[in-house]
Amino acid sequence: MAMPSDVFTEPVPDTNTLGRLGPLRALAGIWTGTGIDTHPSATGPEDNQYVERIELQPIDAQTNGPQLFYGLRYHTHIVKPGEVQTFHDQVGYWLWEPATGSILMTLAIPRGQVAMASGTAHADDTTFTVEAVRGSLTNGIVSNAFLEYGFRTDRFSMTITVHTNGTWSYKQDTVMKVVGTEQMFHHTDRNILTRIAAPTPNPTAA
Repeated sequence: MAMPSDVFTEPVPDTNTLGRLGPLRALAGIWTGTGIDTHPSATGPEDNQYVERIELQPIDAQTNGPQLFYGLRYHTHIVKPGEVQTFHDQVGYWLWEPATGSILMTLAIPRGQVAMASGTAHADDTTFTVEAVRGSLTNGIVSNAFLEYGFRTDRFSMTITVHTNGTWSYKQDTVMKVVGTEQMFHHTDRNILTRIAAPTPNPTAA
């Protein structure tokens, strides 16, 4: 990707983020769904059903000099059916750069792990994929010392599909090296989300 010689001059952003989110527009709002998680255990792969609530709210446009992002701040909270204890919690941002068609997804989980996944799409695409790779400086994965030792994450990918009935779904694959095993393990998650509330306009638009 060619980089600009002027890294300071900022563009004038649109104040209405919801109108400039490209392929991320359909994800805005509050959603829920019941999915399936396949993860490693001492006895081999284990499947768990989970109940997910994910909130994706528009933020004001963000600039890095000439670079311009429109995005969604998200929080995913997951429990097992009928339980209160958190099964998975995750926060981050989905970002869309109209000038390049780039999509970024940042994630942080309270197990001591962060990542940034990237991909490309057209503004009207209804399916797209982002990916992070261990060791990359631009779409990488960073884990705490124990996770790096016991459950090393080498690759993460997530494919989003927006459906004509107003729902959207994802398929997620986290490729791991579990200590004491030879083969890589594919930790997968998949869900279909139904919107339960509309998004709140970003602060400037509101």
